[in-house]
Amino acid sequence: PVGIWEYVGKRGTIRDYAGFNPSVDAEAIRKAIRGIGTDEKTLISILTERTNAQRLLIAKEYQALCGKELKDDLKGDLSGHFKHLMVALVTPPAVFDAKQLKKSMKGMGTNEDALIEILTTRTSKQMQEIGHAYYTAYKKSLGDEISSETSGDFRKALLILANGRRDESLKVDEQLARKDAQILYNAGEKRWGTDEDAFTDILCLRSFPQLKLTFDEYRNISQKDIEDSIKGELSGHFEDLLLAIVRCARNTPAFLAERLYRALKGAGTDEFTLNRIMVSRSEIDLLDIRAEFKKLSGYSLYSAIKSDTSGDYEITLLKICGGDD
Repeated sequence: PVGIWEYVGKRGTIRDYAGFNPSVDAEAIRKAIRGIGTDEKTLISILTERTNAQRLLIAKEYQALCGKELKDDLKGDLSGHFKHLMVALVTPPAVFDAKQLKKSMKGMGTNEDALIEILTTRTSKQMQEIGHAYYTAYKKSLGDEISSETSGDFRKALLILANGRRDESLKVDEQLARKDAQILYNAGEKRWGTDEDAFTDILCLRSFPQLKLTFDEYRNISQKDIEDSIKGELSGHFEDLLLAIVRCARNTPAFLAERLYRALKGAGTDEFTLNRIMVSRSEIDLLDIRAEFKKLSGYSLYSAIKSDTSGDYEITLLKICGGDD
């Protein structure tokens, strides 16, 4: 796969529902919530078989019908991880990402992994929409929040990514790749100390296809993989961020598959990550993520979810997952 923007919508597990009728769906959901006890089956089957755009139309009809917001009724009626997942499904993608970013910077300490994952895997256009959504929701700019929660080179790089300034053209320039590779080599391997800004500028501003070519050239010049140089030259969250960019440029679905693998492995499940990736990639590249997950772990994402979750939460995740590999 080249960049994420190239096949948006083509490699997702959730497609537009044929014969879609938002008012019929809204009425069915109203009955499912209003009845004695909630009819979770109906809720799940409707919300997991519609795209986000269709769900938002259902939510609009629901509000006209009931005078209340669908997400508020879901919050009031459901609980636990199942509730978070269902609410995520009826949230516009940019608003969902903005909320996830807010959560990752809230309270004691920052969840750098979540910050890194969102900022490295979203397109520039998505980042600009997330920035708007963030400001609308919190009356604070995303950049200011990142500035107050992070520092140093890590902060500098995050701010460039948050501004949505990465080039997104699919054209690659071999001369530029050679030039950038030489700059990276001169900034790291070739000198005492490291010129962090050179790494930041190139890795945060060039398109993914361009970076792939640059990494090939880098290998020719230095006889080393760019990952090895980054590990040798840099440290901490800044190192984590740049390694994430390299992995995304090479293969975004593989990067996200590894995140899912870690979220599902070992004691306890990281539902925060699991929900975010399943929901945010369900219409983009979840089919590719599934294939990469199998390659990485030897078992299917479907079976990992099955053995790690339960109840309505499990049923919903499996429907989003869309099949066993």
